[in-house]
Amino acid sequence: MHHLPSKSKLFRSLHTSLSPSPSPSFTSKNRAAEQNCLSLLQLCDSLPKLLQLQSHIFKLGLQSNPLLLTKFTSISSELNAIAHASSFIFSPYVETHYFDTFLFNTIIRSYAVTTDFKDNALCLYGKMLSYGIWPNKFTYPFVLKACAGIGELKLGQTVHGSVVKLGFDDDSHVLNTMVHMYCCCDGGVEDGRKLFDEMPKWDSVGWSAMIGGYVRWGLSSEAVGLFREMQVVGVEPDEVTMVCLLSACIDFGALELGKWLEAYMERENVPKSAVLWNALIDMFAKCGDVDKALSLLRSMSQRNIVSWTSVIDGMAMHGRGTEAVSLFEEMKKDGIVPDDVSFIGLLTACSHSALVEQGKGYFYSMTKEFGISPKIEHYGCMVDLLCRAGHVQEALDFVRRMPIKPNPVIWRTLINACRVHGDLTIGEKITKELIKYEPMHDSNYVMLSNIYAKMFSWEKKTMIREVMAKKGIRKVPGSTMIELYNEIYEFVSGDKSHSEYKIIHQMVDDIGKEIRKAGFVASTSEVLLDIDEEDKEGAVSRHSEKLAIAFALMKTPPGTPIRIVKNLRVCEDCHSATKFISKTYKREILVRDRNRFHCFIDGVCSCKDFW
Repeated sequence: MHHLPSKSKLFRSLHTSLSPSPSPSFTSKNRAAEQNCLSLLQLCDSLPKLLQLQSHIFKLGLQSNPLLLTKFTSISSELNAIAHASSFIFSPYVETHYFDTFLFNTIIRSYAVTTDFKDNALCLYGKMLSYGIWPNKFTYPFVLKACAGIGELKLGQTVHGSVVKLGFDDDSHVLNTMVHMYCCCDGGVEDGRKLFDEMPKWDSVGWSAMIGGYVRWGLSSEAVGLFREMQVVGVEPDEVTMVCLLSACIDFGALELGKWLEAYMERENVPKSAVLWNALIDMFAKCGDVDKALSLLRSMSQRNIVSWTSVIDGMAMHGRGTEAVSLFEEMKKDGIVPDDVSFIGLLTACSHSALVEQGKGYFYSMTKEFGISPKIEHYGCMVDLLCRAGHVQEALDFVRRMPIKPNPVIWRTLINACRVHGDLTIGEKITKELIKYEPMHDSNYVMLSNIYAKMFSWEKKTMIREVMAKKGIRKVPGSTMIELYNEIYEFVSGDKSHSEYKIIHQMVDDIGKEIRKAGFVASTSEVLLDIDEEDKEGAVSRHSEKLAIAFALMKTPPGTPIRIVKNLRVCEDCHSATKFISKTYKREILVRDRNRFHCFIDGVCSCKDFW
């Protein structure tokens, strides 16, 4: 891209007072030639043809015709050759005083929809202003989309100022795009909500932009709350709204809300495109009802790779590796060629079900059969596969042979395997190296502390705590969310914020007594304190999972399944205790951690301790 202003110049241009400057009208010497070129552009379907036509335009002397330049830009964008069009338009041979708003809108839009060159759209907007060309209400949605794409909040705020200055702040399309822009920029979601609340007229696009913004920044509760407001004021949600809400359900595992949304779509006859079908499938798969996800897949008339991969991922999360493998093979028979994402789901499924040899076979088939070069995620899946199966040394050898540098996730996978399988010296060495690489990552210190706990090296554990305190690093407390009667409740370890916390804690104590009678012995090796065993048992008994399960046992009838949504890994003690609780209280307990689902029934977990 040639002759575009820098961002600093663009800021100055945006603050410059604008005054309308009508472009001179272009009078063609040969209208027939112009129409002929327009017809040829309409038929242009390849870059070589486009280049031939460009030469033809030059020969006819029509290189400054704004109508032809606009069409040339539009066709170039369709052929992914917008940079070439830009070089042509801003070449020394083109008379820029004939440029108009329509031409600039077209080229700004073309850059705004690219993946990697959105900043060029903003530079062209600055160039447009420097030429004295007057923007219109169609200019700003494209400019704001570019701001959203690169996350430039300050630049977006400056564009907002220009919108107000030029009087386009009463246009719903401009306002909706501006809400979207704020919600895409770090730190901008509150500004987006303020703008949304001040909008004179609401439509489904604005609501979807705001709801999607909340989901994007992990504010799923706010997204659901806003949807309820949307219903109250009587605005009908569109497909985008529903996709955003289904993503919110996935975020905090709200299966019942997801079921309600599905029923709502049926009741209100919301059209189900492939995107919405896939969002529904993904929601059920990741919220714990993978059989429903499979049923939806079977009922689809046109299934694509996203549909298949979502269910394969769901099977992986539930430890149903054999079914995931069968589904993958069925997908291939259905004519769908697997991509790198579907292989991540497949390898994860093999990992969670200890299908070591099958996992290895699929990993090597990626390149041999499908020509897919493994990415860091695929290598991570293989390390996880070997570690979960207890092949720690093989996993270490695999990492050493990797053609790409291991990332911290892979090293943490190895460290956890070393801790679980007793290779503590190796785990200690790797963790120390990882701390040098990530000196402010709290989980690295916690892992090293847990290794020292396994070694009964309390002095070193204390040293780790002192280092964390000195650096201002605090262990992020684990949290557990539970869905009861369409409400989400959240607990943290030792939680006393709940209005019934005394009753809940008493229930935890009662549960502890009952499961100890059944043979449960607390696992205290991971407690980050050098204290007596009795005190350690007290510490682990107040973990967030146990508080959530106790609350569910209090609030639901006997025999009701309990559905736990957890963002962090389930600790060894809670995992063991939940097995005993499921048997003692005759409850099915489903627990989601950051890796998978654990389904506890009659004292057995679906993960078979491959976790």
